[in-house]
Amino acid sequence: MEQVKVVLQDREIPKKWYNIVADLPTPMKPPLHPGTGKPVTPQDLAAIFPMNIIEHEASNKRWIKIPDEVLQKYLLWRPSPLYRAYNFEKLLGCPVKIYYKHEGVSPAGSHKPNAAIPMAYFNKVAGTKRMTTETGAGQWGSALSMACQMFGLICRVYMVKISYEQKPYRRLMMNTWGAECIASPSTMTQSGRDFLAKYPDSPGSLGIAISEAIEDAVTSKDKSHYGLGSVLNHVLLYQTINGLETQKQLAKIGVYPDVVMGCCGGGSNFAGLALPFVCDKIHGKDIKIVGAEPTSCPTMTKGPFAYDFGDLAKTTPLLPMHTLGHDYVPAPIHAGGLRYHGMAPIVSHLVMEKLVEPRAYDQLKTFEAGVKWARTEGFIPAPETNHVLAAVVDEAMRAKEEGKEKVILFNWSGHGLVDLTAYDAYFLGKLQAYELPDHEIDRALEAIKDFPKP
Repeated sequence: MEQVKVVLQDREIPKKWYNIVADLPTPMKPPLHPGTGKPVTPQDLAAIFPMNIIEHEASNKRWIKIPDEVLQKYLLWRPSPLYRAYNFEKLLGCPVKIYYKHEGVSPAGSHKPNAAIPMAYFNKVAGTKRMTTETGAGQWGSALSMACQMFGLICRVYMVKISYEQKPYRRLMMNTWGAECIASPSTMTQSGRDFLAKYPDSPGSLGIAISEAIEDAVTSKDKSHYGLGSVLNHVLLYQTINGLETQKQLAKIGVYPDVVMGCCGGGSNFAGLALPFVCDKIHGKDIKIVGAEPTSCPTMTKGPFAYDFGDLAKTTPLLPMHTLGHDYVPAPIHAGGLRYHGMAPIVSHLVMEKLVEPRAYDQLKTFEAGVKWARTEGFIPAPETNHVLAAVVDEAMRAKEEGKEKVILFNWSGHGLVDLTAYDAYFLGKLQAYELPDHEIDRALEAIKDFPKP
């Protein structure tokens, strides 16, 4: 049996990001200005983002050059290793070969620095002094805190309250990198105070935290900008270094996947691996691409494709996406990075075009898969990553039922070493297989019933 699992040992990494917008069979619907109902212009976004990032958000160019300063930081851990999961394959006993891209080797322990480092760099070049952001489970907040420290920027992170309480070590990571971390909803912003007045015991949500971070940025006396960790086009663009690198690694060993999988919250880690393979599918390659989400927040599997705000306070443009409604507050499951009411417009568009297949899994199934993984492959996955592991198990069992051999590739998006309280809750039987009831979805969608239709 092949002993060396790392299939790329040089330091050669992609020099450009890939923009899927250039290859879409049909054009995406544009974001709309909530006041005029017309497509947003670059100037509409200038209060939130610097213009160099706005150019990437609106770009139709297929390839965007990665600046040398960003490449230098990437080389701290890139190329990340591609492994084959021999022991997990043996446990499952199915006719599959399973490869995984290990993004947990970054300094922050997840895929998030792929976007945080260019975001901090482009803000620095634009003259930004301070950045604000939100974070769910803390991976994005940790990554941006680290990136801001690298480029000499001040950073403030609004962390979803339930995750702030469940994952104190994520907050300490942010503090270690020099950032301020605040539980959201907070009294620091008007949107936070307004929400607390109505729901003083709220566990928080990414929609609320985004509202607070945007308000902080646009009202600050310092030259501040906001940095989003997922959802928007430029974030997914920066993540594609992962999929491009993986294609190169697989080519070195003469392997091409039958199935590409990732977990889905806002869409960044999934898209980072999947989009270069979606390009192959668009151009005729026979490949299945699967996004795994929680049954407690089933954005793609139960949410309609509609125009909606990206945050609770309605400060973002109206985005064309699968959504559960901007005022929906997800159940406090431990996969905090997947608790978002909407899905990236690019990923949503690909679902509508049937280029991506969404599936939903409850947290008991995901932790069962994660524990099996840890006991065979050694690495302890983040709760978010456990969702794609449940999808991998599902796909392996399908291969066995169909009697077909398959090569499965998935994104191992981050380690769970600071998420062990979630595993403790699982072992103690405190987690529930929660599935969002349809009546809750109907209630949440009332907020968007009069919005423009895509």
